[in-house]
Amino acid sequence: MQIKWLDDLLAISEWKNFSRAAEVRCVTQSALSRRIRSLEEWVGAELVDRGTYPVQLTPAGRTFCTEGREALAGLLRLRSALREGERMPGRSIQVTAGHSLSMTFLPKWLTQFQQHNEQFNARVVAANIHDAVIALEEGGCDLMIVYHHPLAPILLDPEKFGSLTLGHDAFIPLCAPDPQGQPLYRLPGTTAKPVPHLAYTATTFLARVADIVIRNGPAASVLERCYEADMAMLLMRMAIEGYGVAWLPQSAVVDELQRGQLVRAGGDEWSTRLEIRTYCSITNENPTMRSLWKTLEGASRNLHGSASAH
Repeated sequence: MQIKWLDDLLAISEWKNFSRAAEVRCVTQSALSRRIRSLEEWVGAELVDRGTYPVQLTPAGRTFCTEGREALAGLLRLRSALREGERMPGRSIQVTAGHSLSMTFLPKWLTQFQQHNEQFNARVVAANIHDAVIALEEGGCDLMIVYHHPLAPILLDPEKFGSLTLGHDAFIPLCAPDPQGQPLYRLPGTTAKPVPHLAYTATTFLARVADIVIRNGPAASVLERCYEADMAMLLMRMAIEGYGVAWLPQSAVVDELQRGQLVRAGGDEWSTRLEIRTYCSITNENPTMRSLWKTLEGASRNLHGSASAH
């Protein structure tokens, strides 16, 4: 059995809806259904009554949830205690960041932050948003730094987790240039000449945002999905090689744009704005984390004030 299967069942128990539970768990509804089936096969009993609406757990499901929740809490307490002994020495925090942000935003942000504030040691783990959320919820990190988009929100309980804005990024369609420096491919494409699409795998956060941008574009796009990857850096390399158009965070491609290796495949109407957010548990008792969060709250207020002035 996988622990995430129990978390899936707990989400269904709370939200009583497969679609909503899938959003909370940052997976597709079909993936959630498969995982619940796998859990039921492992238990040897039906746990969810799929014939009711809202969805209800069976008696076996309710019993398994109650006992499983206690067992999971015990395991997480044990893991937290063991991890505490493995922390970096001195003032330290553990950060889980989205793959792209861990390579672009985070190193510069840490450097700038520590130049003007108290020093601390940081252990950074790069992860997709689904795994990052799990790490935060289960106490596997002090701080989570990920992208946010209003039409693809991360559903965390505001009574348990605080969030702050650290900055913003642009999410833009890019491709390699032709010999004249013009884009090899142009949005929206045509039936006769569809645009090859370098896409994110369906379960990733940036895939959801790209779908929103494409859906809300100024015209119906004609895209031909030719390559998939779960990391922006992989799609960037494919775009540079001329394989197609990829939507990429601007911060990840600053150098490539300056060198002319990538150019825009469409105007601003094919782009969107991403917010860079940080999250922490309200009950986090790490004194270094609490001090850091207090400083970040002041910086976030200044950021919002500056944005309002403009």
